[in-house]
Amino acid sequence: MLSHTEHNAARRLVRSTLEWLNHLKGVDVLLFFVVMLLKQLWFNRLVHVPNMDMDGYDTVVAIGTLALVTFWTFWLPARGRIIALIVLDILLSFIMYADLIYYRYFQDFISVPVLLQANQVDSLGESIGTLIHAKDFLLAIDWLLIIPFAVYVIFKGRSDLRRDTQEFGYSSKRPPIWRKIVIRVTVSAAIFAIGMTMSIGNVNEAKKTWALGLFDGNWWNVSLYNVTGIVGFHGYDVYRYAKLHWIDSEQASAEETAEALVWTQARGDNRQSLESDPTFGEYKGSNVIMVQMEAFQNFMIGKSIGGQEITPNLNKLVKESAYFSQFYHQTAQGRTSDADFLSNCSLQPMMSGSVFIQYANHQYNCMPGTLKNNGYTTAAFHAYEGGFWNRNTMYANIGYDTFYSKKNYQIDEPIGWSLGDTSFFRQSSDIIAQQQQPFYSFLITLSSHYPFTIQDSEKKLNVGELDGTLMGDYLQAIHYVDASLGTFIERLKAEGLWDNTIVAMYGDHDNSIRDWSLFEKFLGQPLSDLQREMILKQVPFIVHLPDGKYAGTHTNVGGQLDVTPTILHLLGISTADMTLLGQPLITSQPQSKLVVQRNGAFTDGTVYYMPSGDAVAENGKCWNIAANALGDVGKCLGAVEDARTELSMSDQIVQHDLIASFRAAAVEASADGGDATAANTNGAGK
Repeated sequence: MLSHTEHNAARRLVRSTLEWLNHLKGVDVLLFFVVMLLKQLWFNRLVHVPNMDMDGYDTVVAIGTLALVTFWTFWLPARGRIIALIVLDILLSFIMYADLIYYRYFQDFISVPVLLQANQVDSLGESIGTLIHAKDFLLAIDWLLIIPFAVYVIFKGRSDLRRDTQEFGYSSKRPPIWRKIVIRVTVSAAIFAIGMTMSIGNVNEAKKTWALGLFDGNWWNVSLYNVTGIVGFHGYDVYRYAKLHWIDSEQASAEETAEALVWTQARGDNRQSLESDPTFGEYKGSNVIMVQMEAFQNFMIGKSIGGQEITPNLNKLVKESAYFSQFYHQTAQGRTSDADFLSNCSLQPMMSGSVFIQYANHQYNCMPGTLKNNGYTTAAFHAYEGGFWNRNTMYANIGYDTFYSKKNYQIDEPIGWSLGDTSFFRQSSDIIAQQQQPFYSFLITLSSHYPFTIQDSEKKLNVGELDGTLMGDYLQAIHYVDASLGTFIERLKAEGLWDNTIVAMYGDHDNSIRDWSLFEKFLGQPLSDLQREMILKQVPFIVHLPDGKYAGTHTNVGGQLDVTPTILHLLGISTADMTLLGQPLITSQPQSKLVVQRNGAFTDGTVYYMPSGDAVAENGKCWNIAANALGDVGKCLGAVEDARTELSMSDQIVQHDLIASFRAAAVEASADGGDATAANTNGAGK
């Protein structure tokens, strides 16, 4: 506890600081600029985005954005300005820290749509704790001084500053109030103009040169951050959201709608051409069970550790099913909900946030509704809160008869986030066995969710030196889920469903582990950039058909967009007039295709294009997959525009609810006796 002398000394120090700041107008702002620039430099080092070192351009833009954030503080008296700057310091530091944690988990930055679904973050619980590093707190180290200083200024500063200014004669020689106003307005206007030139001016110049087209496409938040800096990114993100949702009309123009219709019809025409293939309708009337496996990555298939198979049941299933070894998840910030949307509705996810949250009331051609319209009983099963990812609303809209959420399960085997998968499959099987056939049942597992916490009694593997690491825990969780899936398969056989049901399984997204030394230790080899990217993006896709036909490894490339077209093709349900982006993967002759990622990366199975942080196509990398080596980027450039068009068209369809427009136009054309193509009448939605 401070003595009386020490307390007076501290009080005099704060008073003298206030006096000094009052004498030297703007020094407090200068200190703010220096501190926040240092924090941004540290933030950039912590996230370590390629091509984003704090060079001259980035520093100029950072200073400019800080000027735009602070220019208005010059309107305030010294005490008010100090308090405002302290609040800004705390707010911006907190935003950077939140971005850092979010980036480690999602490889992206927080956006307005993410904030609107902030309740999703609450349920991350223990996951967040594993993403926090001690060095992160350097982003807030100045708080040790400025927070006590702010408290003093707020509660004591008024009287001290008044007394000090009186002692130095300011009360008798105060300038006229109009002069103060003119000075403050002039200074703030000058700071604002400088800020606009250094930030917006430089960003506009970048948009015309090395960042050409980046802001039109909005391919990836990280690329935007590469141009704007972290403070500028959030300013642009607010503008982008306001422009999309409040300023611009939600309705697309007639030209945009027509362009999107022609583009989607071309996709439908391609699927229609495959209806003459012998695989079309080969399993007409079969039940469908689809399992979305949490964080289940492809590199797990066929692997062993300590002499034990990690996924023995899936390894066996792979031999009896169509297994796609070059299958990619295409998720973005929506993660599990994105995988659900991609696989059931065959449209790209949003770059920011989740379609389930932002556009749950729009119309889609999703598999549950399509099957429902074709006489199927439809149900979704997930032993978690029904409101998470807004599933209650979305599932009702896209055609599920029933959604069995956590409230419908007895939590008799708590593991990780909720009910253990063994009990989840057992209780779900009880319901599935009673469903009217044909049925579509969609199940989402949960026990292998990051950070992979399962009871010691369920850890059956000897993971050796990986014990106690995230990778070791991941292997244990995957082994447990595999055992649960094995029990589920045996139950389907016992219930007599195995021989008249298409059973499809796929992984939803990567496992969120970013320590590559753990992967290399497990795999026993160093990994190239391409190998790392493919480990992150590849998930298993397994389709077991009632008669076991087409079993074996299929090397044709595919992605989650292709799941619904594949299943509906096998059932003989035409998708020619539906707005779907994917195509069937099981045909007599494999089809060439492009699998497009939300950030603009893509692959055709022979090359893999990885965009650069600046979004300049020529600066990206074009990998030869077979050789695991960089090749001529020119071999990939021809498909860059195709990838960007797919993302742009999908965004228009989702954001502007174009499927509703397509249907309305088709109904009108039909009433007039015209062609009703692209009516989407076989689809789901409202």
